[in-house]
Amino acid sequence: MQGLRIAIALSLLAAAASGTLAAEAPSTANPAIDMNGYLRVANEAAWQRESHRLSEAQFIRMSKEPGTVILDARSREKYDPLHVKGAINLSFPDIAIQSLERALPDRRARILIYCNNNFRNAEGPFPSKLPSAALNLSTYIALYGYGYQNVFELGPLIDIDMTQLEFESLVR
Repeated sequence: MQGLRIAIALSLLAAAASGTLAAEAPSTANPAIDMNGYLRVANEAAWQRESHRLSEAQFIRMSKEPGTVILDARSREKYDPLHVKGAINLSFPDIAIQSLERALPDRRARILIYCNNNFRNAEGPFPSKLPSAALNLSTYIALYGYGYQNVFELGPLIDIDMTQLEFESLVR
């Protein structure tokens, strides 16, 4: 089944690249959506990401260094009850040119990210996602695509009750 899905996906990509799909459905063309560009950026980001994943201790150490920004891309609904202390919130659906310019004006700044799938035993604020849909992946790719090349990701799955990370809540 997985092999069939891969074959279909590759066929669709080949057809899109050759213009077959565009010729059959010209009314679906949208210059503001670029699947081939996204796949190229995702592939580039994947290579960089491998050397930008951090242990818990590295994440903590780097988070304390001047100029470092911790970014939480979860929804405000999940961020408010519990987030890494000092993290700013920019919900993934709100990542856009203007919101990034406001929240992260320096594209050279060191940005640390984490997501739901970094923590267990806290399903309320950190509900699990499928591993292939982990928020770290889409956030890393999006930031890379917008020109943020100094992004680092918390790597391990950490028990919320055993972590050395500090958390805070905006809910009283």
